[in-house]
Amino acid sequence: MTKGFTLLIAIVVMGTVLLVAAGVTNLAVKQSLISSTGRDSQYAFYAADTGLECALYWDVHNPTGVSAFSTSTGSVINCNNQSMTVGGTVVSTFTLNLNPDPFCTAVTVTKRDDGSTAIESRGYNSCDTSNPRRVERAVRATY
Repeated sequence: MTKGFTLLIAIVVMGTVLLVAAGVTNLAVKQSLISSTGRDSQYAFYAADTGLECALYWDVHNPTGVSAFSTSTGSVINCNNQSMTVGGTVVSTFTLNLNPDPFCTAVTVTKRDDGSTAIESRGYNSCDTSNPRRVERAVRATY
């Protein structure tokens, strides 16, 4: 009568240990995903900040002394060894691919009628638009 009791206890203990191990593994996988999302968000923010800094430089500190985003004439700017033509319109848009990492940014500079300027830079952790883990972060400057 007691011969099967030890086997039953061993199976119950083994099942309990297995359930706890599965729960801990599931928690570790979820924490890993949260951690990688935070890292990707940080990369996207840095890409957006890079685009904003590029636009600010060419708008405020252009070596010619005139904003590269002037609504009257177009200009060629260079950021991260990439040349883009901007200006000549009220709204200028350009994109940057940040190498060697696969990050990119889309920057929009708007010259308003009241003389103010608005810059919006959207950074991405991946330039692949079909990537399901693509993260976007945006920064704006108005002055």
